[in-house]
Amino acid sequence: MAAGLLQHAFAAQPEPLHSLRIISAGVSARTGERVSQNSVLALRKAGIDISRHVSRPLTQAMLDEAFAVICMTESHRTIIREQADPAPKHLLLFREFMPGQDDKEIGDPYGGPLRVYEAVRDEMVEALPSLLAALKSRLP
Repeated sequence: MAAGLLQHAFAAQPEPLHSLRIISAGVSARTGERVSQNSVLALRKAGIDISRHVSRPLTQAMLDEAFAVICMTESHRTIIREQADPAPKHLLLFREFMPGQDDKEIGDPYGGPLRVYEAVRDEMVEALPSLLAALKSRLP
């Protein structure tokens, strides 16, 4: 869902954000698993189609090529820091730039009911403006 929301948000941004490629990968993902139906439904309600998405594991090559890596949880960020060589320069949490937020993590809705996926979608949508501003400030 994060990749779909970011692609949608970046499409409305001026260059160079507009042209940045968004890649979705997981620290413990298996290759080729289809996106959950509840993820598809939650984003369809926002006008975004992710029905063709399939999973893939995060690789060092992806990290080496990335301008920024955006994580959902601190544990994801820790895993990447510990396993990557080198770790990415911009290793960020999706919600870390929201002012006044104590909880910077986005929980995994996997296996939950649609309302949980919608809540996660809404947490990401809420964080998009601050995340976009943080990314713009890190552009060369």
